Amino acid sequence: MAVNVVWFKRDLRIHDHGPLRDAVASGDPVICLYVIEPELWALPEYSGRQYAFLLECLDSLDAALKAKGGSLTVRVGAVADVLDALLAEHAISTVRAHEETGLRWTWERDKAVARWARANGAAFLETPQHGVIRGLSTRNGWAKRWDAFMSQPVIAAPERIETAFAASDPIPGADALGLEPDPCPDRQPGGRRAAVSDLKSFLSERGEDYRRAMSSPLTAYDACSRVSAHLAFGTVSMREAFQAADRALKARRSSGETGYAKSIDSFVSRLHWHCHFIQKFEDEPGIETTDLHPAYRGARPEPDEESVRRWIEGETGFPFVDACMRALNATGWLNFRMRAMVAAFSSYHLWVDWKRPAEALARRFTDFEPGIHYAQFQMQSGTTGVNTPRIYNPVKQGHDQDPDGVFTRRWVPELSGLPASFIHEPWKAPVDVLAAAGVTLGGTYPERMVDHEQAAREARARIGALRKGEDHHQAAKAIQIRHGSRKSGLKQTGSASSRKKARKAEDDRQARFEF
Repeated sequence: MAVNVVWFKRDLRIHDHGPLRDAVASGDPVICLYVIEPELWALPEYSGRQYAFLLECLDSLDAALKAKGGSLTVRVGAVADVLDALLAEHAISTVRAHEETGLRWTWERDKAVARWARANGAAFLETPQHGVIRGLSTRNGWAKRWDAFMSQPVIAAPERIETAFAASDPIPGADALGLEPDPCPDRQPGGRRAAVSDLKSFLSERGEDYRRAMSSPLTAYDACSRVSAHLAFGTVSMREAFQAADRALKARRSSGETGYAKSIDSFVSRLHWHCHFIQKFEDEPGIETTDLHPAYRGARPEPDEESVRRWIEGETGFPFVDACMRALNATGWLNFRMRAMVAAFSSYHLWVDWKRPAEALARRFTDFEPGIHYAQFQMQSGTTGVNTPRIYNPVKQGHDQDPDGVFTRRWVPELSGLPASFIHEPWKAPVDVLAAAGVTLGGTYPERMVDHEQAAREARARIGALRKGEDHHQAAKAIQIRHGSRKSGLKQTGSASSRKKARKAEDDRQARFEF
């Protein structure tokens, strides 16, 4: 008897799952397949914390399938090879999967699966998973199509799943995949139950101060939705999140809770931005490896490994930057403003090419989403050519977002004895103050990697020089036409001043983008 293979990728749920629904509706037995791909986990963006989250998601998915009479088959290897092995056991008529906008490696993998299907007389059917549109010719009308997709009814989980038996391989440990030890003691748990819990608590309790509290790491860990990792792994769908938020928004408005309603409305707008950035990546995959605007290609040198190590481990000598990095290392998550700051610090203050830092940072995010990560890293590095360069002052950000040094003292305990007036600038502290706090710069805590004010001036001058000239303007205009958000009302023509205001409007919205 012919079987349908449902190939799970980053869609680890049975709710709102089009390929699973269609496979069950076909009447054929189903093999619910997940493939652990060693080559994928060998990529520099992937890490042990992400793998641990994945395994929790797979346990949750298997339990959900078993509750419906099915089971999850987990195999290890290249997907085409795994399908070959399954074909020796079963007559595969169809392979069903969601479209995935991932790294170039996953795109090549998907094409290899399509070739396998053609060679073996099987259909390979891919279904859109969220608001990203494959083969899009223009961004005109994209927002309306996004709204229409999100407004479609959520697909119910199948009542019963008849599966064909296919044994699983032993689950490899992280070390067997070549992943380095990656302790992340405060990582959020994976799986469907955790996803639903996080979304519900945000919409019913935690999210009231979202708009105000999202910027500071003191408050963002609780005030943000924390569903970004679940969206990245697909334990909850974008449509489920949107419709749950829309219901909560209407309820809050109806009950007169205008403050909470505004916070949820901000969250809904960020769901739009989530897909907006991934759509950029879908339309132009080269964002992963190449400066979007040609003027910036080769403008920055490759970083030395010691500089990247100090930056990613939180040893830059800038306490607030280091606190953010160390918090990320321990939790797998950081709020957006701080993500933007640490990325910009590497690109502007350290003036190094963004690719190595982007890979290193991706490994630390449990919620690594390729399209958002690389598009955002380029935006924060100024290499899009259309966004206003944001050179965050790491000292000012500390004073603004952590005025009493509470967050900084927690994550940089070697400075905990310093008074608030010096916690973000220990190099300005008198010798007796440092001694009383037990701080030795260059000993117990590192010296600054750079003079941040001088480095910012130099970076601003370099960027300004690159942005001059009609060639830069014309290339930036083409990028804006291709990738600019139509939802924000940005105009593609008009005076230079109106274009500048439009770019500033999009910059401001993107600067607030966060889950």
